[in-house]
Amino acid sequence: MLKLGILEYLGLRGEGIAVLKNILIVVSDIEKSKAFYQEYFGLIVKNNFGENVILTEGLVLQEQKIWEQLIETHTVIGNASELFFLESNLDAFLCKIEKYMSESGQVMNVRVNSWGKRVVRLTDPDGHIIEVAER
Repeated sequence: MLKLGILEYLGLRGEGIAVLKNILIVVSDIEKSKAFYQEYFGLIVKNNFGENVILTEGLVLQEQKIWEQLIETHTVIGNASELFFLESNLDAFLCKIEKYMSESGQVMNVRVNSWGKRVVRLTDPDGHIIEVAER
């Protein structure tokens, strides 16, 4: 049986619609960032090109110095966007991330959304905002 992607299923492939493949964030230390996303979010390295690493879930980490060479300008990295994760066991995640939060000076503030799901917001080593909600 042939598996179709959602665009093919809807009959939209080839109609000039672009497909989002990856999300790239610029980081100051590729090894530190790679370890962070592996340890706390279970992401796995799919491709490692040194200063550019592609993780599962489509997240790409790009070393700042290489990014600046590509775009030929200085870049400020950090909290201009948000990564969003769903977690099936938020309590286990909170226990796992507690030491990182404390060491990085962040306060763990778990709140409940209007639809009744708990959520926590934190930042990665470069200040990128991450929101983790219970599934």
